[in-house]
This record gives sequence, structure tokens and C-alpha cells, in this order.
Amino acid sequence: MQQSFIKELQTIVGDRYALTDRESLAVYGYDSTPELESRPGVVLLPGTTEEVARIMRLCHEAGVCVTPRGSGTNLSGGSLSAGGVVVQTSRMNAIVEVDEENLTATVEPGVITSALHREVEGRGLFYPPDPGSMNISTMGGNVAENSGGLRGLKYGVTADYVMGLTTVLADGEVLRTGGKVVKDVAGYSLNPLLVSSEGTLGFFTSITVKLIPKPRTKTTMLAHFPELHQAALAVSAIIAAKVIPATLEFLDKVTIKCVEDYAHVGLPLDVEAVLLIEVDGHPAVVAEEAAAVEAICKRHRCSFFQTARDAEEALKLATARRTALSALARVKPTTILEDATVPRSCVAPMLTVIQEAARKYNVTIGTFGHAGDGNLHPTCLTDERDQDEIARAHAAFDEIFDAAIAMGGTITGEHGVGLAKKRYLPRLVGESGIRVMRGIKNAFDPKGILNPGKVF
Repeated sequence: MQQSFIKELQTIVGDRYALTDRESLAVYGYDSTPELESRPGVVLLPGTTEEVARIMRLCHEAGVCVTPRGSGTNLSGGSLSAGGVVVQTSRMNAIVEVDEENLTATVEPGVITSALHREVEGRGLFYPPDPGSMNISTMGGNVAENSGGLRGLKYGVTADYVMGLTTVLADGEVLRTGGKVVKDVAGYSLNPLLVSSEGTLGFFTSITVKLIPKPRTKTTMLAHFPELHQAALAVSAIIAAKVIPATLEFLDKVTIKCVEDYAHVGLPLDVEAVLLIEVDGHPAVVAEEAAAVEAICKRHRCSFFQTARDAEEALKLATARRTALSALARVKPTTILEDATVPRSCVAPMLTVIQEAARKYNVTIGTFGHAGDGNLHPTCLTDERDQDEIARAHAAFDEIFDAAIAMGGTITGEHGVGLAKKRYLPRLVGESGIRVMRGIKNAFDPKGILNPGKVF
């Protein structure tokens, strides 16, 4: 990248917000994806939509690639840029409005997800999407990846709440889609297309999301199972009984041990699996559903069933699930976290496939995840310096993803395709699917400068 070009970019955001030193570029050469690194040419921190538009116009004219980036929690290499411009959103971090009449919130892309939670819950409102990285991840990244979270089973994912977007396109044009209206069928529905586009179609600078009333109460429970299969069958039975918990999470024995070593929350070490279950809503309904969940777990040979006595104990139980990745990551230098997703009725056979793949390739895989919506996170504990072990880990994941596709599932439920999974995408969508997606990409970004190399 020419120094003269970098100076033009600096005039847009100011010298303070244009990073070119070796240390900064090294920091932005990583996200949360193992085995991948890059080195951008410059990192820009714009403060307004107009600044983003000016950056995009300049890069479009010069044919320089641009990678949007939030907090770098991406797990598929989606926020890495080799040699181009990284546009980072941390300065665009305002909660612009909470509209209690229309039940919406409008935020800039750099807002931390949990900050929005606190703001709206203080007003008796609720923004349900809660990715595991919610204390770090940004709303712009959540929209780009269509993030899910622990409450996805009952409440859905980010796409279910995005009502309006302001998006800067590849050529610098500003596109506004949707808004605060509940119904809008005028023309093509562009919001769902932009959500989950992984930074390849545009740069979000304003996001309007739907809010709902905060649930009146909740009950948090933990069920211990001596066998993995029993826990998986209990998940299917809870759904079949037409009980839809807010949270229905699963941890296997490997994960339980790591979490307990790390967080000391009192998890049992003599079981094969635990289910973390939370029901919320009207107090009478919560009591009825909690009793039904307990009865179902006991029918499936749950060895111990624990109901949180108060909010403090409920938080302690929830912490066991939210610290799963951090706990597993302490064991070995490299942690490969994946998200094979299958229909809910296939959770039990999918868990068997994961265990068999780990044994076959002699790798350690701990599995946790959103069992209630079929989104499992097999997590391989390895060391990227051991090339043989890394090869065996990838061979295991090849079989896991092939099995997920065969069961009618998908290669990613919430982490995105990015760099890490693009070789699997043709197996899932076929040649026609790739052709249609490429056509959409070309329509939005004919020069291919927005987050190039991702998805395809």
C-alpha cells in the first residue's frame, strides 16, 4: 500500500485514528480463530457514517480491500485482512436511542452487546440475543455473523430482531433498509440478506433492533446424567413435551472437568453430562414448566436435579456454561471451537459421531452448546505446533461436518463461514447455491473489495 494512499486515509479519520505501527498491525493480525493470522496495511477507527463512506469511496477507486472489524471475537477468520485496510468500529459505540413507544433500540456498530442488555433491562425491556462473547462482542459483529446465544431456543437469533440498518456499500453509497415499522413488504427484503453477510456486502453504521418486555421471572436448573445418551434423549423429550425453555444447554464430561478446574462452581465430576435449563415468563407458567422439565429429566435417569434457590445461585450455574470455552482453552495451546448444527431430534446421534471421531483420530474433543436448538460446539484441544495432531483434528472435523450435513444439518449455526469453513460450503449448498451467492456478492461489490476471500 502506497504511503500517499495511507496519508489520504489519515486525512479522513485523523492521524490518531489511523494505526500503522508494527505493534498495532500485529494485534489486528489475529481474531479468535486458531491457526490463522494476517497483517493489515493500516487500521482505521472512524467515528461517523460519513467517515466510513469516504473511506469506502477512496478504497473503491483504488481497488484496495476493506475488512470491517469489531472486537475480534470472530471464530472463522472473518475479521482478518491481508495487506488491506481494517476499519474498526470501537469509536462508533453509542446507544443512540431506546424507543419505549415502538419497542426498539438504535445503536452504532461498536456497542458491546451486554451494554445494550443492561441499558434496556434497566427500563423493563429485553433484547434476547446473548452470544457467549456478549461481554466483548459488538452489535455490528453480531449482525454480520447473525449471532445466536444461550437464549436462541426460545427467542431466536440476531436476525429475528434486526428491524433497520444503515449500511455503507463498497462504493461508498449509503443504503438504509427497514426501520421501526412492524410490517414492511415493499420490495425485496434486504435486511435478512445483509444480516449474516460476514462483512462481504456492506459496512453497518447504524442498527435498529426490536425489543420485547422483560420476562417477569425465571427458574434456573441443572440436571446431572450418568450417561451422555440419556442427556441427549432428555433434550428431545423436553421439546417433544412442548416445553420451550429460554435456555437448554449441554456440557459433556471433558467440558465439565475443565469448567470445574477453572471456575469452581460445584459441578459434578462423576457424570458424563449435565444440562443447564432455564425457563422464564409468567410465574405460574414458569412453575409449571420447571416441574415438567424436572419430571422429564428424572424419567431419563437423571441422577441429580438441582434448582437454583436464588439469583446468586442461578448466576453461578449459568457461569458454568458461559465459561466453557475459556475453561477448555486453558488445557492446551490451541483450541479449535466448531459449531456443527443438526435438527434437534439428531442431537443424540450427533454426539455419538463426535465421540467416535475423537476416538478414531485420537484427539481430545470436549462438547458443549445449545442442545435445545441442535447447535453443538465440539471443541478440539490441541497444539498447532504438532502438525500430525492438527491433521488428525481436521480429519475428525471433516467427518463431523459430513455427518451433520447428512442429518439435514449445517456446517455453522452461528460462527460463520469466513476463511475457516469455506471449503465445506459447497458440500452444503451445492454448485447452484454457490453461483447464486456469488451473483449477490457481485451485485453489491463488483470489484470484490469488501472482506475478500471470505465465504467463497
